Amino acid sequence: MKNFDGIIFDVDGTLTSTNELIFATFRHVTEKYLNKKVTDEEIISLFGPTEDVILKEFMKDDFDEARKDYLDFYEARHHLMADVYPGIKDVLNFIKSRGVKLSVYTGKGRGSTLITLRKIGMIEMFDMIVTGDDIEDHKPSPEGIDVFVEKFGLKRERVLMIGDAPADIIAARNANVKIASVVWDSYAKEKVLSMAGDYVFETVDELMIFLKDNLE
Repeated sequence: MKNFDGIIFDVDGTLTSTNELIFATFRHVTEKYLNKKVTDEEIISLFGPTEDVILKEFMKDDFDEARKDYLDFYEARHHLMADVYPGIKDVLNFIKSRGVKLSVYTGKGRGSTLITLRKIGMIEMFDMIVTGDDIEDHKPSPEGIDVFVEKFGLKRERVLMIGDAPADIIAARNANVKIASVVWDSYAKEKVLSMAGDYVFETVDELMIFLKDNLE
């Protein structure tokens, strides 16, 4: 029996191993424009708003140049520092084969999101792509889930959000959809586990087994 008609994926730490690339890119622009070294923890503390919002706050008059530099650095090093997790393409192909609608809901800006989805060859697989630039309030706002549900006329109890962060859990709960927490590369694994999502998967294989059981 098919238990889900719509599935939403986060990007960083869920579809792709982009966290180290994000850290390196932020360090590049902060060192260049602010002459400041930042740690991974300091960068993680900024997560929520899009890159544009963060850069505008820190770079002020240098925002336009810094934004271009950020995206150029991110794209140029993507193939060196980030890739799709093994097995994820099979997961998405399986979901599509069952006629389930697919969406992305990420806090990333549209520019970096599209770079990543193109680089990993997945941009055509999604029926909808919702980024932090497309909504009024960033995660954990449920807005990115709501627009997907409403566009395709889905029942919320038959929608699943898949993500690696606490914000994904809160967004799913606020939207009244199911949440699957994936912790194969989560930067906040212990916090995610403590929040007890509906489902938790340590590996992509575990997620695939679950989907095969629930989408047949």
